[in-house]
Order: sequence, then structure tokens, then C-alpha cells
Amino acid sequence: MKPAHRHTLHEHEHEFEAAPGLPEPLPPGEKLLWQGSPDWRVLARRALHLRKLVAYFGALLVLRLAILVNDGAALTEALRSTVGPLALASLGLALVALMAWLSARSTVYTLTDKRVVMRIGIVLTLTFNIPFKRIAAAGLHLDKGGTGDLPLTLLGPDRIAFLHLWPHARPWRLGKPEPMLRSVPQAALVARVLTEAWSQATGVAASAAAVPAAAAPAVNDEAQHHGHPALARV
Repeated sequence: MKPAHRHTLHEHEHEFEAAPGLPEPLPPGEKLLWQGSPDWRVLARRALHLRKLVAYFGALLVLRLAILVNDGAALTEALRSTVGPLALASLGLALVALMAWLSARSTVYTLTDKRVVMRIGIVLTLTFNIPFKRIAAAGLHLDKGGTGDLPLTLLGPDRIAFLHLWPHARPWRLGKPEPMLRSVPQAALVARVLTEAWSQATGVAASAAAVPAAAAPAVNDEAQHHGHPALARV
């Protein structure tokens, strides 16, 4: 099993993968539990801040229109002068949406009974193998509609570069980046599968209180808030 901080670079097309979303077929005895991809619309909104960009460009266009009218330009003339900036803003927003769609289309998250596998990358594909025994904690951030993010905290010195992960990384965790399954549909169900598999792989019950403090999972505040005590910190 590869350590969490190592990754494999694949320059071939996805159709030549030995198994969908995986750099090689699962070894004997390892079971596939779940596989999925981000919802590109939610990814565009949460990771690439598409709605905020729409509001930003909209505010700039309204401000430009107001300044022109205040300077004495006729309303029709002022509206005409915003056509160019509006076209540029629309092009920029379309490119952001396209990036989100391509990112979601090229991403496959895989949960087995031994590890988390993240196949990401639009141009060059990176595959990260993260054994459950190298995961210190998992969180759950639920969104409307049941989609959500599942950030993973790695144990010890294991580290993956933030730029290698983005946008599949927890925001603002630059010192020790946290891989994150992003904008996952039915995130609560995926969290339950992840938790049960982690518990079986590590031999530690995620909600156990009798385990010594050094090994006992302490439930994340976010997990408590969303009613998922299995999302725990070791």
C-alpha cells in the first residue's frame, strides 16, 4: 500500500485505465465500496465561487452604468457602452463553469475497504492512494440538496501539496493541506460508508468512548452538528 503522501502521475487517457478511476485493478481481497464524482454545479458554486463572481461582475456593470448616466450620457448610450464589458464578463464566467465541468468529469473518488483513492486532474491525471490507517480524521460539510464535502486529515508527516490537490483540498489549510472529496452527491451516505470502512480497517470503533485517549476518536464539531458521530478524529 502506498503512503498517503505519494502519488502516481498518469499521462494516458482515462479510457486506458486498468479499472475505472484506479491506476490498477484492486488486489485480491480488497473490495470496492463506493465510487463517484463531484456535482459540477455545486463544485462551480462552492470551490470556484461562481455565484460570487456573477454578483461581482454584475455590481461592476451596474456601477459603470450609474457613472455614465451621472456624467450625462443617455440611458441607451450608457447601456450600449456596457455591451463589451458584459460580453467579457460572460466569457469569463463561462470559462469558470467549463473548468468546474471538466474538473468534475475528470475526477473519480473511490472508497474501498482499505483506502481512499482520488483520481483528479484535467490535463495530467494524478492518483492519490490514502490508506485508512494514514487518516487521522474526517469531516462532513453538508450542503443543500444532500451534496457535501469530506475533508481528510492525514496522520503524522504525511503531506500532499495544496496545488496538486486543488480544488480537491480543504480551503485555507496551506500548512498541512487536507485532501477533500468535494461536492459529493449523497454525502451523508458516503460519510457513513467511509466511517464504517475506516473503523473496520483500523480496528477502532468511531464512536467508542472506552478506547484510550491516544487512540480514541473524538467526534468533530461539524459531525456532531450534522448528526454523524462516526466522522471522528483519532
